[in-house]
Amino acid sequence: MTAKTPVASKAKRKKSAGGTLLELAIIVVVALLLALAIQAILIKPYRIPSPSMEPTLDINQRVLVNRIGHELGDTPSVGDIVVFHPPAGAASNTCGAHVQRGQPCSAPTPKESNDNFIKRVVAGPGDTIAIRDGHVVRNGKLQKESFINPCAPGQDCNFPKAIKVPPDHWFMMGDNRGLSDDSRFWGPVPKSWIIGGAFATYWPPDRIGIL
Repeated sequence: MTAKTPVASKAKRKKSAGGTLLELAIIVVVALLLALAIQAILIKPYRIPSPSMEPTLDINQRVLVNRIGHELGDTPSVGDIVVFHPPAGAASNTCGAHVQRGQPCSAPTPKESNDNFIKRVVAGPGDTIAIRDGHVVRNGKLQKESFINPCAPGQDCNFPKAIKVPPDHWFMMGDNRGLSDDSRFWGPVPKSWIIGGAFATYWPPDRIGIL
């Protein structure tokens, strides 16, 4: 009887270890599935590919974007930083409407691009917008924009003739006004092309914060 006791204990320990490993594997799988679900449905990370949003966001900085709010019907507000699909005309700065000299683009080309852009909302549906030395003139009022990089001499930053933003469209501009291809050149963006709002930065560590 005494010789069998260690054998039984050893078998029991093996069974217990096997159960622990299985439980750990299940936890890991569930955690990965939850992470993928959160990324696909709720929150998605994006990398900043260009200097167009400096000084607010630097090249290769990472941001988190809230997708669920847009899916539930939230509309962007002026001042929000959003990720969206630009019009196909953005690749060549092509406007979808005929505009007079000195006017920003009033309408995008009809086809949606597969690219992801990140810009700031500077005007919404029904607003009038003109650009003076890179600064937004919204509904006739020069906006206070302490967050932007001003335009340098020779950069295309003056569009003095105002346009009206169409219904259900938002006018996007980069904070680096002299080095941003944005709605000034290819038009406002319809709501259905907006992916979500960027709400936080998580990389690099010294730039972690809320937008």
